[in-house]
Amino acid sequence: MIYGIGCDLCDTARMAKSLGGPHGSTFAARVFGPAEREALGLSEKAPFPLSAHKAASAAADFAAKEAFLKAAGLAGPFALCEIEAVRLESGAPEYRFSGGSARWMDEHHLRAKLSLSHDGGMALAFCILETET
Repeated sequence: MIYGIGCDLCDTARMAKSLGGPHGSTFAARVFGPAEREALGLSEKAPFPLSAHKAASAAADFAAKEAFLKAAGLAGPFALCEIEAVRLESGAPEYRFSGGSARWMDEHHLRAKLSLSHDGGMALAFCILETET
């Protein structure tokens, strides 16, 4: 049974600017989880000059977080970095939860489905939360 549906758009140039600015490392640590930072090639150094492809991936990851929050109907009792958009070996996107977001998913007996796309300078994410029963 569907618990919630959420979608979000994120501008790739805006994401590249946020990560490449003087506070890029702080922004990355607050928003992106360890697996996302590794996949994007983000380190502790700032600024983070990103290729167009990496900026699109970062924007899609950010949109995935926002789509999840909308599907959950929350502003979130947890940090954005606890909601990760990771890629399987096949390239398919999948959510990975930690901390408070993992506890919330378990408490509500939910599983999350994720779809991502990017084109024309925008990244799009759809999230569907389903009950496990």
